[in-house]
Amino acid sequence: MLSSMLARDAQGVAGHALRCSSRIYPRLARRAMSTPSTSATGASPSGSTPASSPLPWFVDPSEEAPAPSLYALRAAAPQASAKPVAPLPASLPHDHPIVRLHSELKASPHLEPGTLLVCRPIPTSAGPPLPASMPKGRRRRGRTYVGEGVPQDTSGIWEWLVVAQVKEGTENRGSIESVIRVVRKALLTAEPPLPLPLNNKRRVSGGWAMIDAGDFAIHILSKEAREKFFPERRDW
Repeated sequence: MLSSMLARDAQGVAGHALRCSSRIYPRLARRAMSTPSTSATGASPSGSTPASSPLPWFVDPSEEAPAPSLYALRAAAPQASAKPVAPLPASLPHDHPIVRLHSELKASPHLEPGTLLVCRPIPTSAGPPLPASMPKGRRRRGRTYVGEGVPQDTSGIWEWLVVAQVKEGTENRGSIESVIRVVRKALLTAEPPLPLPLNNKRRVSGGWAMIDAGDFAIHILSKEAREKFFPERRDW
């Protein structure tokens, strides 16, 4: 009887020890995995925070630093100095609507810096007169000489031209339409307001739009259209 009691006590002690070991060892294992060793992290014995955590074995050290974004690369690139805006002509009156329009267009973010130009149109000489011819046919048409009359000014249609170039690559993204709205608002709110044609939604054609403001015209165009129709070699 005594031996059976000792056997049961021994079994109880062995089971208790087994349960304790099954609880302690996983805790020690988790603590060892969560706490980095001082040799791996380079921490000092005093318990100071390590400078950097070790990389896992599957991470390439060359790929640790993130690649710079396109915006950062563009910002770091050397920027060309902006071309200054050409001043207004000295012969332009200070109360002319172009003066206010020029100040509004200079503040537009859609225009290429330094491309805003106010100038006189290129004078165009009148062509040779038509040869004199007598009327022909039963209806007596074809006469080219109608007699002497009042001489007309054939110097041109407009007195001034305003040329505004939008930023390259934005002509098909609404930049020309935005500049048109700025021009119309500046001219319609002037004192007195200028009579402008109706706002045609299909005004833009081939990267070029024009607004007739009476004695001057405003050309809003892309870089390609300016190089084609308003080249720098022309004597403005």
